[in-house]
Amino acid sequence: MLERHITLLDGEKVFLRPLRVEDAALYGDFLKDVTHVDLRLRFFAAMRELSPEMIDKLVHYDPAHAMAFIALTEADGRMLGVVRLHDDACGEHGEFAILLRSHLKGHGLGWLMMKHMIAYGKEHGLKSVRGQVLAENSTMLQMCGELGFHANDDPDERGVKLVDLPLDEVPAEALATPVHD
Repeated sequence: MLERHITLLDGEKVFLRPLRVEDAALYGDFLKDVTHVDLRLRFFAAMRELSPEMIDKLVHYDPAHAMAFIALTEADGRMLGVVRLHDDACGEHGEFAILLRSHLKGHGLGWLMMKHMIAYGKEHGLKSVRGQVLAENSTMLQMCGELGFHANDDPDERGVKLVDLPLDEVPAEALATPVHD
């Protein structure tokens, strides 16, 4: 299922769907609510903003080898977050990345978006979902642990953890998310 209606812990209604090229217009408002720290944790580099070229690159992806899901408020269509999954060259493993409005951490959105992305990967026959997380990003590492990811030090990059979730270890019922009509 590519689209899903979900309800956050605070009762806010959210619509998850694949990211579209025209969603580039939503990034300006979205990024106003993403701290510089959260941008650094996501992109592994200090940055004040995303360039129009970077946003263009993010919204143009090959759906045969990648998927990105956007979370939008149902009330006004504002962008709340985006999660991505890119297949490796063999098409067996996918690498994820996620970014939310900073004030939404702890509201259940990241958790629900990750579960949606994991379900997508499982449905598309991936063997695992992987990611790199800065060791200082304790919130992300905790969420990954709760979702069943295994974390290890990256042998090539100091201060980075490699997280890996073998999808055959994930029961389908673990990916069920609260839905509303």
